[in-house]
Formats: sequence, C-alpha cells, structure tokens
Amino acid sequence: MNIGIPKERTDGEDRVGLTTAGVGLLIRAGHSCYVESGAGSAAGFDDYDYERNGAAILTDTGELYAKSDLILKVLRPTPEEIGWMHSGQILMGFLGLMAAPRAELEALSAQKVTLIAYEMITPDGADYPVLKTMSEVAGRMAPYIAGTLLMRNHGGRGVLLNGVPGISAGEVLILGGGTLGVNAARAFLGLGAKVFLLTRSLERLRCLDAQFNGQLTTMISHDFNIAFVTRFADVVIGAVRVPGERAPQLITRQMLRTMRPGTVILDFSIDHGGCVETSHPTTLDAPTFIEEDVVHYCVPNVPGAVPRTSTHAFNNAAWPFIRALVELGPATAFARVQELKHAVVIRNGDVVDKKLEALLRKS
Repeated sequence: MNIGIPKERTDGEDRVGLTTAGVGLLIRAGHSCYVESGAGSAAGFDDYDYERNGAAILTDTGELYAKSDLILKVLRPTPEEIGWMHSGQILMGFLGLMAAPRAELEALSAQKVTLIAYEMITPDGADYPVLKTMSEVAGRMAPYIAGTLLMRNHGGRGVLLNGVPGISAGEVLILGGGTLGVNAARAFLGLGAKVFLLTRSLERLRCLDAQFNGQLTTMISHDFNIAFVTRFADVVIGAVRVPGERAPQLITRQMLRTMRPGTVILDFSIDHGGCVETSHPTTLDAPTFIEEDVVHYCVPNVPGAVPRTSTHAFNNAAWPFIRALVELGPATAFARVQELKHAVVIRNGDVVDKKLEALLRKS
C-alpha cells in the first residue's frame, strides 16, 4: 500500500500523522511511504530522519495525495486538501465531523473517499484508546494554560492558583468526568487549587471521590449546580464529550454575566462544537477572546502546542489500527477489526455513521 503523510495546514498545528519509527515499520513490511517536506519538523522529525527510514520526501502536496492510497493526518482535511483527494482513497485522523461545515462534508462525500475517525476508534463504545491520549495531554496542560491566562496582563483576575500562606488557593470548576476532566483534576489538585468536578453520573462521582481520597469536590451536573459554582470559580474547564455527537451547551451567556470579571474558561469541547454558548474556535496563535468580561480559550487542537509529546502519544495508540488496515486491506480490516469498523464515518463517499447521517438530514 502507498501511504502519504502530508504537512498539516490548520493554523498552529505542528503534530504529524506518523513518526519516523512508524514509517520504518511500514517500509520494512513492504509498503511505500511519501512524506511532505517539513511535515514533521516542528515535532522533531526532520526530512532526513524520514528519508533514512525509507520514505520518499515530496515537495508537491498534490503529488503526495495523487500517489497515496492511505493518508495519515492529524486533523480533518482542509477544503484545499479535499480537492486533492481521489476516489477510493482512505484518510485517518481526528476528524470532528459533527462540528464540520456542511459544505466540507458534501465535498468529502463527492470525492468518494473513506474516512476513519481516530476519535471514534473503540472496541465497545466505552473506551476510546486513540482519543484518550490527546485527552490526557490536554487535561495535563490545563493548569499551565489557566495559570497564564489568570495573570492580569492576559485579562485574568490576577489570581495565583495555588495561593500563598494566608491567601486562599484558586477555585476550578471542571465539567465532565472523562479522561480529560480527570487528568485536569489531578493536575490542578497537584498544583494546590480547589477543584469542583461535575458530571451527570452519580456512580462516576462515587468512583472519583474514592480515587481522589475526598480531595475532589464532586457534584451532580445540572443547570442549578453549574450556575452556582460558576459564580465563584476562577477557572472553568469544559471537558464534555458525547461520542459521535456535538457537545451539549452547559454554560449560557446569562451564567457568564454572573461570573466575576477575569474568570477564565477553557472550552476543550470546542472541537465538538463547544459547551459554552459564547464559545467559537480560536487558534494557538490567537487563542483567546473576551466576552462578558470572561476570558475564553477555545483552541480545538490544544495538544498541537506540544507536538512532539502529542505525536508520540497518539501514534502509540493508533499504530495497531494503522498496521491492521495496511496488512489486512480495508475490506478485511473493517470486517475483522471491530474498533476500525466503529470508526468508519464515510465509506467510498457514503455516510455510514448514523449520527452524522442524521445531522446532515436535519440540516
């Protein structure tokens, strides 16, 4: 199989679809790899390393797409990239199609391509091994980002999250008890902040209470509790995700008006539409905006800020599925590997994911 690894075109996205080690393994298995020049440079994988492992380095992106049966990306293709794709081609990446413009979905379908969403790879509908790696990274980055944005020169309240003797620590609200929320909670608690975590499952809250030995304040997630905690929280983390659906809007504009000026919101649900009414996507180069005197950080590709760590992390999790696809071939892999079958959202131009199909019908 011919595999292409293009350079990401989304602003601030420096991760790359496959490491040099992955390329070497594919080459030794008898496949061909084409890497766009500079694709991995910002993540610490230069052209020479790819070439040394057997890849052909191409400077023409259109040529790379034309030669490749399988494209390994990080984020969904841009409109320009969609134009380079061809019938029968397969693309794997974090696609976030539920939040994609309808025109892009229609263009992908018209190209008769097959799309495999890393965030939908699951053996049972409960565990998402590839997505989990990026949730771990984003959750652990949260205190670094929030601590910086709370500084007065960034528009924040001027609060030090871990406080000092005689001064109370900052207070953090986390919406969502999944991998991202739990990693964020652990990181904020380690810093010394007071952390409130809200999720809808009482059983999940019991597990988290035991896991954190009562250090974490847990509450059922509903409008009343969210409105209550947002009034005094210094930082709000949106870590809500419903697999295959847009994120629910949990924080309204009216709630923002009751928050203290300079409060910081990190809406990590933005790649699935966002869980805050006032959120809209930003970039790593221009990550924030202020609405209702509240600082909003709404970057869809947060792990892209640490591209080397993130690339290694998701490659570790994605590699078994990439290998299965290239070794078995698409038809056999989709039939035998349940995780891949769950993750195919468009197949030869046909939308096969039920939730995405319903969204397209509705719109």
